[in-house]
Amino acid sequence: MSEKLSERQIEISWPDLGITVTADLDDRNPALADALWESLPYQSLQGHALIAGEHLYHVAPIPTLLHTPHATRIADRREAPDGTVFCSGLQHLGIKYGTLTEPMPATPVGQIREADMPALREAGAAIWDAVYSTKKQILAEVRRAGEQGGHRIPMLRATNADAARLIADILTETEKIWLAPPVELEGLHQGVIPSQAGNFGTVLPTLLFVNGETRPLGYAAYGGLVRAAVQDMPMASLVHMTRLLVGVPAEFLGYCGLEKLWAFTQRFLDVLDSLDRGDFYAVTSQMALYINCLGGWNLQLYPWGTGDHLRQQVAAGVA
Repeated sequence: MSEKLSERQIEISWPDLGITVTADLDDRNPALADALWESLPYQSLQGHALIAGEHLYHVAPIPTLLHTPHATRIADRREAPDGTVFCSGLQHLGIKYGTLTEPMPATPVGQIREADMPALREAGAAIWDAVYSTKKQILAEVRRAGEQGGHRIPMLRATNADAARLIADILTETEKIWLAPPVELEGLHQGVIPSQAGNFGTVLPTLLFVNGETRPLGYAAYGGLVRAAVQDMPMASLVHMTRLLVGVPAEFLGYCGLEKLWAFTQRFLDVLDSLDRGDFYAVTSQMALYINCLGGWNLQLYPWGTGDHLRQQVAAGVA
């Protein structure tokens, strides 16, 4: 990059809340910071951690986040200063705005300016309320400081004709659902389940299973396959691991209502044996972005408040 990382600032805005904060990028993870900078501007559905504490995150439309190596890792993100901005291998941009409980390693790329911390905490509280209670859909916009906002979803390229058509169709669907809830998931959350998955007319168990299967399929299975391709796992092994990892959960999710995901998966498996490494990387990267987007909407739409009567108790003898 021609400019120094320390001279680059990004603005993270939540127009629905009327809040904008500025972060200074730094030199701790220059490759990750470069990937973020080059992707700007973009918009995404804003999420909030559900079990880890005061932490914001959203899916970033940056395929390379799945495999870009880090130079610096914080061993325990609970110890990071409030306002630390992270880019993660789960394809997230995250911001710590207060106390965290999860001792997770993390890769920082910048810091929210001190003057903006009250606004960041205000945004955090409003976003938690939206995700947990009101279900208001709050969008984040990330842009270079002082520049116009905007949005685009990147498209990866394949030389195999069938793979190229599949990527184009995945992109079209991802663009459709990136900033608006998928019709399939909205239907599920309204109790419309064509297969009647859910015993005796129940809905919540199906929603729970869909959420629980979608996230690891994107984070672990497809994210892992992308990293394995970049790290030169032999193609025969990549093909074998793909067949082991993605078919069963995708078929189950299709039964639960995510029929487009299952259809894309079947097309991927049909063409899998004819892909070279570059085309394999392109398809799995495009699928990962699509599935991680589905995962973000699952977390937004899920009725977390259903369990509000369940509250943590302090065990006897524990301070």
